[in-house]
Amino acid sequence: MSKAAMHPTREKLLLTMVEMLDGPDPEHVTVEEVLSRSGVSRGSLYHHFEDFEQLYETGLAYRITQWVTESAEAIENIFVTASSGEDIREGVRAITAASQGANRRLNRLERARAFGLAGFNPRFQAVLGVEQARMTEVFRSLIERAQERGWVNSSVDPMAMAVFIQAYTLGRVVDDISPEKVDPNKWTELIEAVVDHILFATPANP
Repeated sequence: MSKAAMHPTREKLLLTMVEMLDGPDPEHVTVEEVLSRSGVSRGSLYHHFEDFEQLYETGLAYRITQWVTESAEAIENIFVTASSGEDIREGVRAITAASQGANRRLNRLERARAFGLAGFNPRFQAVLGVEQARMTEVFRSLIERAQERGWVNSSVDPMAMAVFIQAYTLGRVVDDISPEKVDPNKWTELIEAVVDHILFATPANP
């Protein structure tokens, strides 16, 4: 979803939608609001998008693309700067702490909403699936490279662990919408204990 290759009118519509998805009522953004704010005609909108729903879907995917890129860079940096399994462990812990924080609540909820939409919309699933696969591949690659260096448990399937690491972030949504909250420190401690027991349970680091 490269901005450089995007037609200026399409980009204006997309960025307007992204901006409105950041607003107070993202579930009820209307075509009239997008056209009014962007200054683009209805005809131009339907020239660049099959329908308004595709613009909405593209806006959601664009936002998630930005989060994936940000997370991927953070994950890659862990490996670039790591010199031991402990460095990898601390890097994963840092990502866990950042992704589970209260300030990321809306990001988690929006990802959950996007995944829900993708489950019933093959067109959106195809778009979102590309970004999801990219995120999973970054995690998988990190784990596999750490295994090759003997830093983490070599018996763990890298793809399965890559999905698991992302799954517990989405699982936080259960608590995000509950009136009685789990102690965030206890939640993070549980994640770290599970990951340590599985990923870092090597003969050299039992």
